[in-house]
This record gives sequence, structure tokens and C-alpha cells, in this order.
Amino acid sequence: MSLEKTPPRLVGKLAVETDSGSFLGDTRIRLLEKIDEHGSISQAAKAVPMSYKGAWDAVDAMNNILDAPLVERSVGGQHGGGTRLTTYGRKVIAMYRAMEKAYQTSLNQLSATLGDTESGDESWFKGLMWRMAMQTSARNQFVGTIAALRAGAVNFEVCLRLDAHTELTAMITRESAELLEVAIGQQLHAFVKAQSVLLLTDHSVKTSARNHLWGDIARLHDGAVNAEVTLTLAGGRTVTAIVSRDSVQHLGLKVGLTACAVIKASDVMLARFV
Repeated sequence: MSLEKTPPRLVGKLAVETDSGSFLGDTRIRLLEKIDEHGSISQAAKAVPMSYKGAWDAVDAMNNILDAPLVERSVGGQHGGGTRLTTYGRKVIAMYRAMEKAYQTSLNQLSATLGDTESGDESWFKGLMWRMAMQTSARNQFVGTIAALRAGAVNFEVCLRLDAHTELTAMITRESAELLEVAIGQQLHAFVKAQSVLLLTDHSVKTSARNHLWGDIARLHDGAVNAEVTLTLAGGRTVTAIVSRDSVQHLGLKVGLTACAVIKASDVMLARFV
């Protein structure tokens, strides 16, 4: 007896990018929904499930690249303050779920005809999906608008305005500037590895680094050798540094302390998604 071949089924993981360059996926959306349900990021993380640190990392990343925060701290809570979803956060969830439903409907229609596609088309489609799933290992990711440009003989200095309080300067080659087609008002993504971020606590210390971002230490995670320190900047965005445990002790780093994230312009990588 012959069995009719069942066509493959495509199950999509929707990624949403707004004009602000934001990126949202199913896991982050579920985290936001659980924060709204429990009013606690620790309980939300358990419900997803994901680690408490991973949940905060995701919240920081979303708040950093959106034009308004999705999650805000509230008074009280097991970890020194609870969390609550903003009105904007609920709007984003509703938009995502509506788009997800329409997206899956389209995929179901495509699944019905996928068995008839030629092997070349299928390989092309798989390659396309792989490119769309690109991720980066950089801990700090931002989206900003070019506020100023300074052209040199070899390099370009690009100043990105992340929000009303924060600017980030990058130094790139002229070749990279031409490739990115940099121009005032253009929106770019900026990436900075946590290992490239230095920390200072003394306002009188001067450095040659182009970027000095002051904020309050929101979280400090100790490791066997190094510690991960996250600062909340004036505009609500965060920047994370990896420093040695000796540095934590020497600088007296602790939650609530004001510190400065020092970033060389040459350590800021820029990207434009088209």
C-alpha cells in the first residue's frame, strides 16, 4: 500500500525590526509576557525558562535599541526592585503576536507547495534563512543616528546619537565609510565587545579614549577570574564591561556606584542593514 507523501511544514521564528532597528524574537516576547504576568524578572525567567542573568541581558538589549523602554524597574522585589512592562511594551507584544499569526499562515501556504520545488530553489531558500539568522557575539549592541562626521586622511570619525543623553563615537577607515555610505541622519548599528570596555570611578582621571559613558552600576556578576559589570546610562540604555576581580576590589565596584565606561573609538564596530 502506498502512502501519500506529506509535504514538509515550515515553522517560523518571527524576527521584527522597526524603524529604530529593534530586534525581537519569540523567546524575548515570552519573557516580556511573563514579566507582565508576574511583575518579577526572576519569576519571569523561571517561567520562560532562562537564567536570571540571561533575562536581564535580554531586557537590556531590547531597551537599548528601542526608542522607548519596554520594561521599567519598580520599587520592592527580591532582587532590590521589581519590574513592570510599560504601555509601549504591551503594544510591541500585541504587534508581534498579530504579525506572527499572519506570518505562520503564509508559511503554511508555502509548506503545501514546498514538496514540488526544485532542489536548487530549496537550497537557495535554506541559504537565505541562514543569512537572516545572523547574530553577533558582541555584548553591547546599540542603534543610533549619525549626528556628526569628521573625515581624515585615512579614517572617518562617526558620532552616533543613541538618545538625548548619550553619544557614541566610532573610528572607521575611509573604505568602510564608503561601503556604509555614511551620511548625517543615517541610522547605524554599533557593536562593542564587553572586553573592550574599561571602567573608571574617578571623575578627575583623563584618558585618550573618545567615549566616556557615565552611569550607575545596575548589576555585578562575579566569576572565578573576571566579573561582568553592567552600567545603566542616563538615557536608560546599558553598557556591560568584563573586568578582573582584582579591578572590582581595587575600584570598590558595587551595585549603585557611579562609574564610567571608557571605550576607544577604534573598538566600536558599525554596521548597516539593508
